[in-house]
Amino acid sequence: MAGNSDPLTPRAKIAVTAGKAVAAASRAAGRGSGSVIGGRVALRLDPDLLARLAQNLDVILVSATNGKTTTTRLIAEALRAAGPVVSNALGANMPAGITSALAGGSDAKYAVIEVDEKYLAGVARDTAPKCIALLNLSRDQLDRAAETRMLAENWREGLAGSKAVVIANADDPLVVWAASSSPNVIWVAAGQMWKDDAWSCPSCGGVMQRPGDDWFCGECGFRRPTPSWALSGDHVLDPHGSAWPIHLQLPGRANKANAASSAAVAAVFGVPPQVALERMYQVQAVAGRYDVVQFMQRDLRLLLAKNPAGWLETFSLIDPPPTPVILSVNARGADGTDTSWLWDVDYTRLTGHPIFVVGDRKLDLAVRLEVANQHFQVCENVDQAVQLAPPGRIEVIANYTAFQDLRRRVGN
Repeated sequence: MAGNSDPLTPRAKIAVTAGKAVAAASRAAGRGSGSVIGGRVALRLDPDLLARLAQNLDVILVSATNGKTTTTRLIAEALRAAGPVVSNALGANMPAGITSALAGGSDAKYAVIEVDEKYLAGVARDTAPKCIALLNLSRDQLDRAAETRMLAENWREGLAGSKAVVIANADDPLVVWAASSSPNVIWVAAGQMWKDDAWSCPSCGGVMQRPGDDWFCGECGFRRPTPSWALSGDHVLDPHGSAWPIHLQLPGRANKANAASSAAVAAVFGVPPQVALERMYQVQAVAGRYDVVQFMQRDLRLLLAKNPAGWLETFSLIDPPPTPVILSVNARGADGTDTSWLWDVDYTRLTGHPIFVVGDRKLDLAVRLEVANQHFQVCENVDQAVQLAPPGRIEVIANYTAFQDLRRRVGN
């Protein structure tokens, strides 16, 4: 650990060793990274282990419905300019996975940690973060996650009186309401493409007014705060009004927004925007997302979209028609078993693309596409879809477990 003293008790050291052994056994058995099962074992042996591991680290927590894995990676790259970083880079974002990640960071100065929205308050309580980045809140996993306002309320209560510097998206009313209980907030104008979860005021329930990029509640006066940082086209504007160019290998406006929030976080720790943004350019893909792979002598770009807001962002960055598109949807535990969210996605944005549908719930998706008057083919698997697709790079969009299935099949 960074610092002058070892915070681990003998019991904690035994827990860390046991967790690593179980994780290694899980990997050897071909059951994934082992981070979750290893963390569970370690926490069973020492329930206070997460707090002990975080004790001598500068902890940064990142939470959101969309973009938290990518933003965590961008912040980690930026902060490596100031010292060693430990991070849960593969997205194991509940307490067990976070504990496993921190157990592997013995020489780290910073811990950049992605946190599932439901667990943010508890993880913040255990790790005493120096900084918390809040990006967005929208509907997701309808059978598991709370309604978005309830999540925002959980954040608001959990952050009340927090000593952390909170970096929050000024364009998302739910995030603003959640962050406003914290005494030290830095607002970032990062944008909000998906607005359908933010038409009622989280403070009083009134109807939100949304002229242009601004928003306010005409009933209680709750309104968009003045941002210190902003995304402006291909630049990040800092609190002094200086514009810093964003050069990313990751596509789309959403990732520029992630970079803007990441630059604001890095500045809290003394890393200048120019240095932070230059380091972010090194990120080419995040846990397979945005990778272009060769499969059956075709180029496939792998894109993850888990909920209506994520699908909307993804549609904005795919190549134009007639680029072929493969869509894959599952409804397993990690995805949420309720597929009603498919009806919230505007699939007319795919008009002109040859569409091929695969995945466990391909028939659910087929019905939705039929209603949207899209031309598509239902396929048994990705192999058949690739065989039927016309020439050119294929855009492959999948939700969480469907994305993992695809990565295993195409060898990524």
